[in-house]
Amino acid sequence: MSATKVAALPDGSGSGRRIVFDQSDQRVWLVGSGGVVKRTYRVSGSRFDNLRPGMFSVQSRSRHAVSYDYSGSLEYFVRFATGVSAPIGFHAVPRDNAGTLEQTKAQLGTPLSAGCVRQWRPDAIALWDFAPVGTTVVVTD
Repeated sequence: MSATKVAALPDGSGSGRRIVFDQSDQRVWLVGSGGVVKRTYRVSGSRFDNLRPGMFSVQSRSRHAVSYDYSGSLEYFVRFATGVSAPIGFHAVPRDNAGTLEQTKAQLGTPLSAGCVRQWRPDAIALWDFAPVGTTVVVTD
């Protein structure tokens, strides 16, 4: 598959300034005004079927947070949905309580989380800078 096809926005992903998360491709796009893609990258979404496609908006943000089960720490947490037992959002790959990353960069593109969308730290910072509260988030299959 060519780089152009990989980076193409999914059909039905909305218009205007927004974040797009495609669950089947495990990819995020930061889309600026006029539909210009500012950044796209691989992520690791949930290994469970706990997020339905649709349109959401950024609800809240935390520079530092603790995972729902207190097993580790999350940086650059941008929440956009509510799961069964915890919020769902974008954040950097978590670190366990010993400080070890819970996955490698090479594992991005594989669903590994319990609900959120994991990003490599530079991508998490880029999304954090792009997404104030109220930013549109579109989730596609």
